[in-house]
Amino acid sequence: MTLLIYDCDGVLVDSEALASSALAELMTTLGHPMSAAECNRVFGGRSVQDVLARAAQILGHRIPQHLGRDAAERLMGRFRRELKPVQGAADAIAALPYARCVCSSSSPERLSLSLDVTGLAPLFGDRVYSAAQVSRGKPAPDLFLFAADTIGVAPSQAIVIEDSILGIEAARAAGMTSIGFTGASHVMDDLAGELAAAGAQAIVTRMAELPFAVSRLVSGNSALR
Repeated sequence: MTLLIYDCDGVLVDSEALASSALAELMTTLGHPMSAAECNRVFGGRSVQDVLARAAQILGHRIPQHLGRDAAERLMGRFRRELKPVQGAADAIAALPYARCVCSSSSPERLSLSLDVTGLAPLFGDRVYSAAQVSRGKPAPDLFLFAADTIGVAPSQAIVIEDSILGIEAARAAGMTSIGFTGASHVMDDLAGELAAAGAQAIVTRMAELPFAVSRLVSGNSALR
């Protein structure tokens, strides 16, 4: 049985630009000016725990709890007002006749809100997994392996769709096939080349290309059939 594992931010929902902007504002307020693009490069694909640890390393101190909480609440407010699904995501997902789930570095609360606001939640039901459920976030393979084990699928039967280098590295560490996605609004520079270098076996620039890419990988790998 083939299992499709979707990252959420930057793959299913077009959230990375909003999140990076909020984090840049927070870091700048704390005395370390950063642009949204820089925040995306430094923090993209990381779990909440890893983002906080990296931010503390950069700042030389932890983010004050009340400031972090206020920033998170403002971001959730923007999500409720502005967050959109990645164009074509629902149609591409529905067109693929395979088991599917979500594996995200986001917190369970942010993940639930993102999928609800964009109308994608019914496509996945309760097969939605957060890095908060495992001890190590991406690039460790823990979350992908946890999801596959929970669903009852061997790692060799899974295809991961990711927009971050850390996510592709995690898929490789898990022994899974991966597809790099570069169709969200935050994508800059040579992300396609970087994802391929990290181990992605295919690159898609639009969700409309995903069914063909999956079909090609399944037909070329007997373990995925």
